[in-house]
Amino acid sequence: MKMREVELIGVPCDFGAGRRGVDMGPSALRYAGLAAGLQALGHSVLDAGDLPLVHVPAGRAEPEPRLRHLAEVLAMSRQIAERTAASVGRGCLPLVLGGDHSVALGAVCGAAHNHTLGVLWVDAHGDFNTVESSPSGNIHGMPLAALCGLGDKRLSALGARVPAVQPQHVALLGVRNLDAGEHTLLRTAGVAVYDMAHIDRFGMAASMEAALAHVLGNCDGLYLSLDVDALDPLYAPGVGTPVPGGLSYR
Repeated sequence: MKMREVELIGVPCDFGAGRRGVDMGPSALRYAGLAAGLQALGHSVLDAGDLPLVHVPAGRAEPEPRLRHLAEVLAMSRQIAERTAASVGRGCLPLVLGGDHSVALGAVCGAAHNHTLGVLWVDAHGDFNTVESSPSGNIHGMPLAALCGLGDKRLSALGARVPAVQPQHVALLGVRNLDAGEHTLLRTAGVAVYDMAHIDRFGMAASMEAALAHVLGNCDGLYLSLDVDALDPLYAPGVGTPVPGGLSYR
């Protein structure tokens, strides 16, 4: 494995989700020894600190309840995209620490600025809703669809490359909780889905190899998105939307 400087970019955001609290994620990961763990693998680590984000008071009336906290998510995503693109441009490996999963919108847009990316999305959920299909209006359930060019144009046309990624270059791994509309959207878009049933049948190694082979074809870069809720809540209970039956030591 080629050792590179890993740049930590903290994004203490929870306004893309319906349940507050995951804004403490970047601090928790640092206190848990993330930098030391990366250094033990031979990487040098640059901690760029946290992005400055606005505070969104709980219970605030939303001007667009189908796209909750849209203005804040867009402003945050532009910051993340700029910082991520700059990190890639310097030859670093940006590691964006959330925060809810709306942070991936800006991170992928920034990484895809000058690259054709394959995206491996490890998650209990599809994050493939649009404003029309979302049952909640929470943007953390929409970033992957937006990155594939679907949904509200304010989200899907955020980056310099539109769409940021091609659906045929995307694979979901570990998914086990899809909203009704997501099934149709994923099937129509052509996103590969390696759900927990696939992993239980074929094993983690075979599923991961198949997913990587799918996303790396005709691409010159890989974006790995890891939502902690991909893990079984027995091992990682501190998430906003836990789903039983996830990834484990098995």
